[in-house]
Amino acid sequence: QVQLVESGGGLVQAGGSLRLSCAASGSISRANAMGWYRQAPGKQRELVAQITRGGNTNYADSVKGRFTISRDGAKNTVYLQMNSLKPEDTAVYYCNAEWGVWSDTWGQGTQVTVSS
Repeated sequence: QVQLVESGGGLVQAGGSLRLSCAASGSISRANAMGWYRQAPGKQRELVAQITRGGNTNYADSVKGRFTISRDGAKNTVYLQMNSLKPEDTAVYYCNAEWGVWSDTWGQGTQVTVSS
């Protein structure tokens, strides 16, 4: 089973940037989609950005124009470039691989904290 490992989180001031990486232990080419989710304290996990096998992307309205999802198939890695960060972006960010309707894999998460 493919495992996902996130990295790149940390503490940043508002207006700053971070790039998250999600390294897969195996090929992600079979995944229907790769996505980044986040969960803030006391809130439900929400989709932040997703990239499909065909390369289509979609973003949460709150991050459109600021975040960019991309993938490197050769490295089996998915990235989330986050610019113009806001305190409300503070959350644990999780990588997800969607293999099928009822089959997906989650990473362990990486903390992103944006100070005002």
